[in-house]
Amino acid sequence: MIKDLTEGNPQTVLWKFTIPMFISVIFQQLYNIADSVIAGKFAGENALAAVGASYPITMIFMAIAVGSNIGCSVVISQLFGAKEYGKMKTAVFTTLISSAALSAALTAGGLLGSRGLMMMINTPENIFTDGALYLRIYLGGFLFLFLYNVATGIFTSLGDSKTPLYFLIGSSIGNIFLDIWFVAGFHWGVAGVAWATFLAQGAACVLALMTLAQRLKRVQTAEKYELFSGDMLKRISRIAVPSILQQSFISVGNIFIQSLVNSFGSSVIAGYSAAIKLNTFTITCFTTMGNGVSSFTAQNLGGGRIERVKKGFGAGIKMCLLAAIPFFIVFFIFGENMIQLFMSGDGGGTALETGKVFLRIVSPFYFVISVKLIGDGVLRGAGAMRLFMIATFTDLVLRVLLSYILAGIFGVTGIWMSWPIGWSIATVLTCVFYRQGRWAQKYIVQ
Repeated sequence: MIKDLTEGNPQTVLWKFTIPMFISVIFQQLYNIADSVIAGKFAGENALAAVGASYPITMIFMAIAVGSNIGCSVVISQLFGAKEYGKMKTAVFTTLISSAALSAALTAGGLLGSRGLMMMINTPENIFTDGALYLRIYLGGFLFLFLYNVATGIFTSLGDSKTPLYFLIGSSIGNIFLDIWFVAGFHWGVAGVAWATFLAQGAACVLALMTLAQRLKRVQTAEKYELFSGDMLKRISRIAVPSILQQSFISVGNIFIQSLVNSFGSSVIAGYSAAIKLNTFTITCFTTMGNGVSSFTAQNLGGGRIERVKKGFGAGIKMCLLAAIPFFIVFFIFGENMIQLFMSGDGGGTALETGKVFLRIVSPFYFVISVKLIGDGVLRGAGAMRLFMIATFTDLVLRVLLSYILAGIFGVTGIWMSWPIGWSIATVLTCVFYRQGRWAQKYIVQ
């Protein structure tokens, strides 16, 4: 159901809009977590490490999809808030066509360069073959993943956060079922994990696009709209390209960190793989709340209702801080138990200790990074991409540099220490940018 976010109590509207998105991302992250859990439980520590070693590379491709999602959602939300439905439809179709072309090109390039990418990050020989195999199958389904993420962004831009939830519940359950069937039943190992994700994501993509087409037919427009517009593509690109660059640079930074982690051996890689999946799950939940704030901001700025944006920011902070509490408690106190979920009966030792220490170091700072991600939502929704990128790149650069510096002093534990420092400084910057208020007038997308 399409919903106007410019009406009603801001806090109530934002909570009702964002909670389905929050639940959606929980199921979405089950893809990654299920892959690692089932690989570790049924195929062993090396399989877990192989999936984990390829993870930062897959995140580069995911980053492009997420950046495109952000670009289209800001523009579509602002057009919807301004009641310019013809231009809104043009933006939707332009996004889908350009996304299909871009994802096809990236798939071809990724398949050709998969082994080279695995070599670049110093993947240990004992997990190289399985890691490269997982990456190739994953990239084979990248078109589905890309278009599904873009479709999700379009739904939320139109105020519909429930429809993506339904698709994610179905596809996540399907992915887990296929994971168990292919890995535990057919003993396909890492290939089974990859094929499960491929098939579940493909089905979700097709259903999402069919539903989106039906929803758009119901939006009545007096003016004509185009299936593709170069001018609209430029307008979307002004938000999408910085978002893609931001997301991609983060992923590139994670590759540098992964390469450093890889130098400590497959057991450390396995522990890091488990812990980073849990950490990514948490951060993605906060980011999703920020995306809800972004759509809320964009619609209300499109309608000229700045005061509602400020109230939405306050409501978003409350939501994220409340969400951070259970994550902190579970990871800080029961971190070892959470990492053990990824291990087979004979797993543990170095891998278990690695994951536990990582979670203990980063989890107290979820209360910090959650604030940044809500502020990011306001900046993105207003189109203030320069400010958004400054804060994000500060976090990235500090984490990468400090990882290498501190690893030389404290060993692998020094790598984990870079997260809280980067998060804290970036959060201060984002809060300063929000308080300055320039986003409210200067950065509305035209």
